Amino acid sequence: MMPNASDHAVNIRRAGFGDVLGIGLIERDSFADPWGSREFTSALESAQAIFLVAEDSAGVVIGYAIAITAADEAEILNLAVRSSSRGAGIGGRLLDAALGESVARGAEQVYLEVRESNDPARSLYASRGFTEVSRRRAYYRDPVEDALVLRLAVQR
Repeated sequence: MMPNASDHAVNIRRAGFGDVLGIGLIERDSFADPWGSREFTSALESAQAIFLVAEDSAGVVIGYAIAITAADEAEILNLAVRSSSRGAGIGGRLLDAALGESVARGAEQVYLEVRESNDPARSLYASRGFTEVSRRRAYYRDPVEDALVLRLAVQR
């Protein structure tokens, strides 16, 4: 049976430096070409970054989202949920929180890249209104794969 969001007492909050280790574990479990702690620390130090984590009732980080804003645009840079917590709506809650903060900062367009084969992520993004606007050939490594560039025009 697949868990649902009501099965998890999840808190979405801003990430801190103490979260980097847990975020790194999720990152390495989720992506073939993971970010390192330097990239996460840089995002935490950036005034343009929106860096959120989802934590369970025990305070364990089970997901994260990173976006960056500039002028009237935002980009979702990274979003992942611990494998044992997937399918419970946590990714959607993180995405919604990142989108909400992006809009609060003035974003009118939000972009992201997703692996063409990542059907669960593509389904999540489509459910929020993202549409494909272009393709980046051989963008991802290990394995080499195209990235689909998706865009959401924010309704203000």
